[in-house]
Amino acid sequence: MSENPVLDLGHLDGPVLCFGGPYSNAQATDALLAEAERLGIPATRMICTGDVVAYGGDSVACVERIRAAGVPVVMGNCEESLGLAANDCNCGFDEGSDCAAWSEAWFANAALSLDEDAKAWMRALPRLIRFELAGRRFAVLHGGLDNISEYVFASSPADVKTAILDRLDVDAVIGGHEGLPFTDILGDRLWHNAGAIGMPANDGTPRVWFSVLTPDDNTGRIEITLHALNYDHAGAARAIRAVTPGLPYAETLSTGLWPNMSVLPKTEQAQQGRPLTPETIFWSRPEMPYAPAAAAE
Repeated sequence: MSENPVLDLGHLDGPVLCFGGPYSNAQATDALLAEAERLGIPATRMICTGDVVAYGGDSVACVERIRAAGVPVVMGNCEESLGLAANDCNCGFDEGSDCAAWSEAWFANAALSLDEDAKAWMRALPRLIRFELAGRRFAVLHGGLDNISEYVFASSPADVKTAILDRLDVDAVIGGHEGLPFTDILGDRLWHNAGAIGMPANDGTPRVWFSVLTPDDNTGRIEITLHALNYDHAGAARAIRAVTPGLPYAETLSTGLWPNMSVLPKTEQAQQGRPLTPETIFWSRPEMPYAPAAAAE
């Protein structure tokens, strides 16, 4: 992992809103910021797991909105590549795959659209964010420690996750990159991915996802609630068609189905088209059991 400074947010004393992958989707970004305001969660208690810019049609607008809001952002592979003027997005797609070919178009459009100030902001983003919540030590990263484009899924082996937890010496990791929300309790530790707001979760609905972590400092219990976000996906689709009309992502915003699943393990591929359910999980101290709660609104 390269040596961009770690951003330490210190102790956070209220609900923390986590979200990933705005992906140049300005409509979803606006909806997320409005929802945070409705929930009473300030930007100082919001965290983005990276890839502010990707498949969508409004790269400039997305960067401007996130920067203006003051949301802490961990560097994603797209920020790294655009900030360092790389030749491609380094998304981890197989060479010669459809996703690799499609990425050439949206990456080129983003690289041309963003000015040097935006790219300098991307270069300066931290590769790791730390904070403390209810006495637990958290680290936020985009992919893996040694590979910013590493995919860590719900079905990924537990030892992959625990190795990163061990190296970071934390109780919990909030990850990004792979676009599908999940929470994995690993003994008394946690791996959580809030999903992405810029693209549906391959579940056959146009909804996108974020999460809220609500602490109880007295008991040490943290309530992890997964929220669906409805937004103007038709407007976001029009923005894609205006700049990269040959790509399939505009249709994905409506159908909720990814046009290619080559990056997904078989377990996640088998879940395509199954609508996700908003849920709450209580993560307790080791001496307290955890259990799913009723579905969130």
